[in-house]
Amino acid sequence: MIINHPLLGPRDLSEFVYLGDACLLNRPDWQADDALDQFIDYGHTRDNPAGLHRELWYHEQGDRSWLVVTRNTVTHEITSVELARNVARAEGRSK
Repeated sequence: MIINHPLLGPRDLSEFVYLGDACLLNRPDWQADDALDQFIDYGHTRDNPAGLHRELWYHEQGDRSWLVVTRNTVTHEITSVELARNVARAEGRSK
């Protein structure tokens, strides 16, 4: 599988480490009244979809950037690759 890195161009899968669901960008508010329940769900609950799925990948053998890769879990076709920091900023999760 080839991941088309937004800064470096096409790179082989062997350069990357898969972390999991990109929902990990949605870190719960630690000050919320139900923070414990939110963090338990955040740490342990994951979807296992068949079809398009947003995933976190780490470019370990390259520039050490985090990427959000949208991939079809059935065909492994990649439809988009974005820098995770840009996704977090666009969705208002990072200052």
